[in-house]
Amino acid sequence: MAGSITSERLLSAEGRQSRPLIVTEDAALLDDLLRLCAAAGVEPEVHHGVPERGGGGRGGGGWDSAPLVLVGDDAATRVRGAVRRRGVLLVGRDQDDPEVWRRAVEIGADHVLRLPDAEAWLVDRIADVAEGAGRQALTVGVIGGRGGAGASTLACALAVTAARGGERAMLIDADPLGGGLDVLLGGESAEGLRWPDFAGSRGRVGGGALEESLPELHALRVLSWDRGDSVVIPPTAIRSVLAAARRRGGVVVVDLPRRVDEGVAEALAQLDLGLLVVPAELRAVAAASRVASMAGMVLRDLRAVVRGPYAAGLDDESVAGLLGLPLAGELPVEAGLLGAQDGGAPPGGSPRSPLARFCAAFWDQALAGGVPS
Repeated sequence: MAGSITSERLLSAEGRQSRPLIVTEDAALLDDLLRLCAAAGVEPEVHHGVPERGGGGRGGGGWDSAPLVLVGDDAATRVRGAVRRRGVLLVGRDQDDPEVWRRAVEIGADHVLRLPDAEAWLVDRIADVAEGAGRQALTVGVIGGRGGAGASTLACALAVTAARGGERAMLIDADPLGGGLDVLLGGESAEGLRWPDFAGSRGRVGGGALEESLPELHALRVLSWDRGDSVVIPPTAIRSVLAAARRRGGVVVVDLPRRVDEGVAEALAQLDLGLLVVPAELRAVAAASRVASMAGMVLRDLRAVVRGPYAAGLDDESVAGLLGLPLAGELPVEAGLLGAQDGGAPPGGSPRSPLARFCAAFWDQALAGGVPS
């Protein structure tokens, strides 16, 4: 199993997290567990038996307070008298050992894991507890019904508005041909990682490390593209990055292209809600219908955001009806938006602007557990 991104900045960020405890004398099993911890971006604490109280060392909490305890089959008898606690996993390789369940009961293990079958599950568990995983981020994708619909502008405004409201916010640019959201936010030269830095990642990406590695613009973190040659990001890397972003909580806004390939499908699968931005004119509705059909094969909840001015015979409800989608709202026409952006103001930067008010109303409902309708 491949490890996480090798950037020193990412590794140093993960190194500050609390560390799981491994208890084993089985050298081969220890090698496996160390490899899985590396894939989760975590450096564990290792002992042959129950460590003495206070003996956890740097970043470790010993038996009582380590976020997770991985006990090898060989060490079950040595930890039998330890204080009972949650988060103890009994790990081994023998698939046919009839005594494993008895040993698990004796040490109060939450789960019995057999390698290699349980490797993927264990990597996820190690990373989650090391990061203190709680409620996942509300993840919203924005897609243009046609070119120039204003999807990128809405995505930026949603993220800027959420951050201004005190939410932990991350904006992810999933469209390599869109010109870069960092440019739209005036931060193309800001220090931090871009998508090409993640192209080789096949393992687990740490959520905290991801957040700290990205440029911070307007109180939110932004993952965009650099100005170099086009780089293909494998679907596995897209899945890992988005999963890491969601684990940090708050909100994640994803700006999506209109085409659906394997990478975009990975992004769509992780959305809680998609917003399809549709100008209110018939050709745009026809184009948006094709986009909705493709995205709807993966995305569970896709809603229309209709943008004026309106062509004759159309309004927001009729556009949503023609598309067969629920209506998320009417995106207001905002005079002077392009001029404000040319002057360095991000979309939604002024809380009194029509765009910012639309976004604030959207978040008020969405973050309260409802979805605008």
